[in-house]
Amino acid sequence: MPSVRDRVRVPFFRYPHVFAQHRVEIERALLGAAQSGAYILQADLRAFEDELAAFCGVRWAVGVGNATDGLELNLRVAGVGPNSEVLLPAHTFVATAGAVVAVGATPVFAEIGPDHLIDATDLEPRITPRTRAIMPTQLNGRTADMDAIGAVAERHGLAIVEDSAQGLGSRFCGRMAGTFGVAGVFSFYPAKVLGALGDGGAVITNDDDTARALRELRDHGRDEHSGEVVRWGRNSRLDTLQAAVLRVKLRYVGDEIARRRELARRYAHNLGGVWEVLLPPPPDVAPGDPHLDVFQNYEIEAERRDELRACLAERGVGTLLQWGGKGVHQFPALGIRQRLPRTEAILARSLMLPMNTSLTDDEVDYASEQIREFYGAR
Repeated sequence: MPSVRDRVRVPFFRYPHVFAQHRVEIERALLGAAQSGAYILQADLRAFEDELAAFCGVRWAVGVGNATDGLELNLRVAGVGPNSEVLLPAHTFVATAGAVVAVGATPVFAEIGPDHLIDATDLEPRITPRTRAIMPTQLNGRTADMDAIGAVAERHGLAIVEDSAQGLGSRFCGRMAGTFGVAGVFSFYPAKVLGALGDGGAVITNDDDTARALRELRDHGRDEHSGEVVRWGRNSRLDTLQAAVLRVKLRYVGDEIARRRELARRYAHNLGGVWEVLLPPPPDVAPGDPHLDVFQNYEIEAERRDELRACLAERGVGTLLQWGGKGVHQFPALGIRQRLPRTEAILARSLMLPMNTSLTDDEVDYASEQIREFYGAR
């Protein structure tokens, strides 16, 4: 008789689904872009930038090679450089802090709150005369409390540089992630809510000068009209092939978000009575909730986390420790000497369950059932 693992498998993510979900339209778009011979900074990219800006409700979107580059360019435009400090959470991808280091600045980490996002109340104690910016990470498809963060930034004259790599489509008080600072950054890594067939990113802004500077910086510092080199820049251009794919997928991003929210409701219903598991806030948690989450990830906190993960693996359910279960400050090779007890305690319990539109209701129910059985829930 086959084992449970042989009969049922719920992978953490099905990467072939990124292509297969809209295969016919993506094939048509790729063929058209390939046959056009227009591969760099051409029509499909301009069209995608216009469509993304319209989706986000801003004037400009600037396609870049990846979100890491977008963060670095955004910091440069904001005037962050050597002898500067930037406040950010440690529960983020190393690229967020890496962008700060790349411009010659120093990352200073603040604690996170129960929602796994940067805690605005922990910002002011960490501000020094060198602090130039706050970089909130809109993690797991949830936007941080930008009213509180914005108030701190305004009191101290700090820029807000939004790492919205995981936040596209999420909202706080009706405003889209990425629109709270001068500019915000998105990632189009394949597993994202809006995923390409490779790397890609974009920066969105309402500021004309910021958009112009970003377009120059991504293309070796060249003026986009004359071709004259007007500043030092770099090569970080979202190519036409990825832009063509993203144009197709952007048309369905509303459906993508709606399905993820359905799956989150299902997890919440299935696991709501398991006291050993702390779930993310479910969609529509209460009337007047300022958050609209898109559930890029479904990150729980669990008692006996490692034992649970091993049990789920044995029963065919894929899980993931985000960032390998460490905050950026916990990687010894980076030489960061900060302790963040609250962040470390949360990360020691955190576990990501499968969350993507390839999942069926039955697969979510199966994964939930294994968790309930592990804890002996009735």
